[in-house]
Amino acid sequence: MNLMTVNDPIAGALGGWASGMTLGALLIRVGLSLLCSAIIGWERSSKRHSAGLRTFMLVSLVGTVSAILDSYLLTVAGGGFFWLSAGTVIGTAILSVHSIFYSSRNQIRGLTTAVGLWAAGVIGIALGLGCYTTGLISFVALLCALRWFPSLEVALKNRSNHFEIHLELTNSVSLQDFVTVIRRLGLKIDDIEQNPAYVGSGLSVYTIAISVGNEMLKKYKTHAEIIEALKSLEYIHHIEEIS
Repeated sequence: MNLMTVNDPIAGALGGWASGMTLGALLIRVGLSLLCSAIIGWERSSKRHSAGLRTFMLVSLVGTVSAILDSYLLTVAGGGFFWLSAGTVIGTAILSVHSIFYSSRNQIRGLTTAVGLWAAGVIGIALGLGCYTTGLISFVALLCALRWFPSLEVALKNRSNHFEIHLELTNSVSLQDFVTVIRRLGLKIDDIEQNPAYVGSGLSVYTIAISVGNEMLKKYKTHAEIIEALKSLEYIHHIEEIS
């Protein structure tokens, strides 16, 4: 019996076979790994993120197989370390870095997907070790974080005192007018950075960090409402908050 799964509730409920290296145990571990990662991958791909269903399934599968092989080698050798599992975690972390990129609007993209891939690999390792309860609880927690927490995050950020905007002006001369309007509204500009990606486009494009200093704005206005009001300025071609 695998010592890693002696106290696992689900393994205990299934019976001794689920804790060992039986064919049934191997099939259920690999099957759960593929199923959980497919659901996470579907959630990411449905939102058009860079890593999709197959990528998540492969990362989780590698973690599961690595953990199974490590368990087998430790049983045969009678000691050692989980080298393959450790290598999988490191390899997944390196792979995850490549899903992070800067958009043309100076927005960092892919952070959530990168961490999700890493988490999927670790969940795969847990299932490969026969820690069904840990793996499935972690899967549910990860799915909730990816699927339902974003709306809460947006609501909290929309009420914070600091935010960044992507601003496209019809000409550079209008920047001073925009700054004047911002100050009259009780807002403070912390930083202005011109975006070089739009050079030659005919637009003056900036990334601007803003703080809400007016107490009335803090209490009654969200970022979305402030940005909506600024859209009425005739020299603004486009404006949006950077998430």
